[in-house]
Amino acid sequence: MLLFYYLLIINILAFFLYAIDKKKAIKDQYRIPESRLILVAVLGGAVGAFLGMLIFHHKTKKRKFRIVVPLFLFLYTVVIILCLYGNYHIVATQYEYVNNNVPEELDGYRIVQISDLHNQLFGINQKSVLNKIKEQKPDIIVVTGDAVDSTHTSYKIASLFFEGAVKIAPTYYVSGNHEKWLIEKNEKKYNRFITDLEDMGVIYLDNSVVEVDGFRLYGMADSSFGSDISKTLSREETSDDSFEVLLAHEPKYLDDYAEAGADLVLTGHNHGGQIIVPGKGGLVSADLELFPEYDEGVFTKDKTTMIISRGLGNSILPVRINNYPEIVTVIITK
Repeated sequence: MLLFYYLLIINILAFFLYAIDKKKAIKDQYRIPESRLILVAVLGGAVGAFLGMLIFHHKTKKRKFRIVVPLFLFLYTVVIILCLYGNYHIVATQYEYVNNNVPEELDGYRIVQISDLHNQLFGINQKSVLNKIKEQKPDIIVVTGDAVDSTHTSYKIASLFFEGAVKIAPTYYVSGNHEKWLIEKNEKKYNRFITDLEDMGVIYLDNSVVEVDGFRLYGMADSSFGSDISKTLSREETSDDSFEVLLAHEPKYLDDYAEAGADLVLTGHNHGGQIIVPGKGGLVSADLELFPEYDEGVFTKDKTTMIISRGLGNSILPVRINNYPEIVTVIITK
């Protein structure tokens, strides 16, 4: 969103600079230096500069303007198209989780995970992401935090997703760090949002456990604010003879999740590292750690398997590169 505002402002600025300079040229007044007119196009204002040239018939005979402005207009157009595709082309990643202790009735069970939506819209009423989920034929849908963005907050956009999700399959939701920030800002408003979701049929699972189709599904509230994670998990001690799935937001606590005895942990938070560098993995985590250990994919510790979703939306960094928005499908296999 910040990038959008920047491009909007600089293109408006470029347009008016070309208009002002044309007016000054007619009146034979002090002119805006050509280097500045070129610079504003190079810095992102190529659309405004190009429109200014066409509408005001300004600098159209100057060779450097005829080359530089259209060139950067083309380059920015290509970059914007690639960025839009990279940020809105949803991929579905399937993982097969094999565990001999899985009950027979869970063989082939499908869990679809959604993470880090951050108020991003995917089509009218979130139809693009909802249709992608429906294609996966989920038995349940789990949302592992940051469905709402704390900076560009829209409970309405988040609600649109949940409203559609519950019509596809039972939907479970745990908070992320952005939900925690929203609680700090206005707890009453956040609680009203949760009440609305529960009225739709969403099961809010922060620090709770439910029995689902023959296994235990645990949900852990985000621990970004210094809560005692060990104490939280110790209140939810697992049983050796049951299959346990834990929903949490942050992957960096894998050791704690393993110590608690969870069989399968689903997390998100790091947006796949935002920019995936070939051969190196994700570039930067949501906590601004370079090349984080836990960026995306599958990690194991003792008997615990953790799957990290790259998520769907963006927050601090507005662009994904080589890192398409992702929904995860886990197929449980005996």
